[in-house]
Amino acid sequence: MPVDLILILYKRGILNDLDLYFARLMSRLSFNYIDKGCAQIAGCKCNQQLKEELELAAALASNVTSQGGVCINLRQWVIEWKEKYVTDTAYFPPPPIDEWLETLYSSSVVGYPGQWKPLILDHKSRLYMYRYWRYEAQLSEDLLERAKAKVDHIDKQKLQSDLNWLFPRSPQLIGPDWQKVAAAVAVLKKICVISGGPGTGKTSTVLRILVLLSGQILGGRRLRIALAAPTGKAAIRLQQLIRAAKPVLSLSVDQAAQIPEQVLTLHRLLGGQPDSVYFRYDRDNPLPFDVLVIDEVSMVGLALMAKTIRALPPDAHLILLGDKEQLASVEAGSVLGDICAGAGQFSPDFHVQLTHLTGELLPFPGQKACSSLADTVVFLQYSFRFSATSGIGSLSKAVNLGQTAKAIALLTQSQYSDIECGLLSEHSNLSDQLEEQIITGFSPYLRALQKNTGALEVLEKFERFRVLCAMHHGSFGVLSLNRICEALLRKRGLLINSTLLWYVGRPVMIMCNDYNLKLFNGDVGITLLDPTDQGRVQVFFLDGDGNPRGVPPSRLPEHETAYAMTIHKSQGSEFDSVLVLTSKEPSPLLSRELIYTALTRARHKIILYYEPSVFELSIGRQLRCSSGLRDKLWAPNQILDNF
Repeated sequence: MPVDLILILYKRGILNDLDLYFARLMSRLSFNYIDKGCAQIAGCKCNQQLKEELELAAALASNVTSQGGVCINLRQWVIEWKEKYVTDTAYFPPPPIDEWLETLYSSSVVGYPGQWKPLILDHKSRLYMYRYWRYEAQLSEDLLERAKAKVDHIDKQKLQSDLNWLFPRSPQLIGPDWQKVAAAVAVLKKICVISGGPGTGKTSTVLRILVLLSGQILGGRRLRIALAAPTGKAAIRLQQLIRAAKPVLSLSVDQAAQIPEQVLTLHRLLGGQPDSVYFRYDRDNPLPFDVLVIDEVSMVGLALMAKTIRALPPDAHLILLGDKEQLASVEAGSVLGDICAGAGQFSPDFHVQLTHLTGELLPFPGQKACSSLADTVVFLQYSFRFSATSGIGSLSKAVNLGQTAKAIALLTQSQYSDIECGLLSEHSNLSDQLEEQIITGFSPYLRALQKNTGALEVLEKFERFRVLCAMHHGSFGVLSLNRICEALLRKRGLLINSTLLWYVGRPVMIMCNDYNLKLFNGDVGITLLDPTDQGRVQVFFLDGDGNPRGVPPSRLPEHETAYAMTIHKSQGSEFDSVLVLTSKEPSPLLSRELIYTALTRARHKIILYYEPSVFELSIGRQLRCSSGLRDKLWAPNQILDNF
């Protein structure tokens, strides 16, 4: 019986309390509309089967959003449940799928796409909570409309000249200059999606795009440009990269002035309201910008992306940057992955146009574009950071391609100086095993502490090294590794007043947003003596302009010690070197995307401790976010929203 199946799922920790409450709410709402006389009939389908099967479906639809999905494919879920648990002694069969779908459609709380019902069930057996279906529908509609929009008044002769000036042919390149191609696409289209791994030049490309747009689109009128990122940490990093890259372009004073250096979080850009899911800017009150650049789009969930695009004026240019191979957002949805899913070939007409403007020999075009998005997505393929002799580059590529044997060989052959690895030992020996790597990694930051060089330098030195964990709990998780790091540094006498909770040098990470203090989830600060009062400490964070500002420890929102952090939390950051610990036991959290993200956080050196069998399973496991966005974007003519 489905009701027993719900209890089994709950007892096994698959469903949570919120899922059960939501299921019961849907059941109560549905039965408020059931014919009272019908409900009195013993064995009535309305009174029994509908209640049980509706509650199971509603609980699953609620639960999937907490797992990063947008909807639950009921047909696929039934198949997977049977395959996984058919041999279980406590096995309870799921409802026959066709009967289940028919039963759900008979409920007053389940509707077709386009109807206003709490739950939406589409023709591919995907069940959504209404608001997620609406976000998905709005985002796909807005992206496709923007991709189809024409850009008028382009001086193509000037564009061709400026492209050649800004993108001189590099002798290192083999094949097309995809940065140059991406820049041309960004000028010719209202939306441009640029995906590439670390060191492929996404930031330098977008700077050149802004120079092109300032001269092309508005005939010299000053562009209103906004730069944004999903987190405060990612915003600060993009800001630093832009400030470092601008002098390299040898721009005129006026051209340099066009490019802003301030980067906002998306919540700040949209005008986030405390304790509210609504923003100041929306379709009725659009953002006052001509160009919006969003970095680290892989970290942006469906709801936030839908609200951002809806708030952008139709005539504005949208440029999305990110690495589609990284972990998706912790919020529901894998927007960047879905946007890039069907890309790879330009339409024939646009291929001719790009070839003429850029002078690049592009791969043969597709016969027919299945979506207007096909002409808006560009993949940067050449890494200027990781050369052919780079171990990190070779290992991350092998992981990304699912080449398990090659990845293991790269780890065990010790042919690269930028890769160091070891096997995970038991927890009792872990401290001794990691001692030298941890002391060496944190030495620059500790020396800066001892010399009292100031908050800015201490924060900069701390960002050179980090311990990354796959888990938050457990022997090899963040909480355990933070305790190990503190104990090792204390044993070496490297911490000041380390018996105190707020000792000088304690790093902390903010775990939730605080708009009043302008501190956001993922922000990292260091505890230092207050310059104005040496008798107390403050926790110093970098503000929006890259300057340190102190906050009393008592005012901090939820936080934790941050020598170690989860790989998820490390997204948007890069370090000179990282120490990565996976797990000795298989876990649903371990995946190809997780390993790839961890490896690519390191600029110069990766130190990896792993269990070979678990590592192999992780590389073989790809995350699949349950979503209908990919279909809506890449097969829009096949989506039958009206039955």
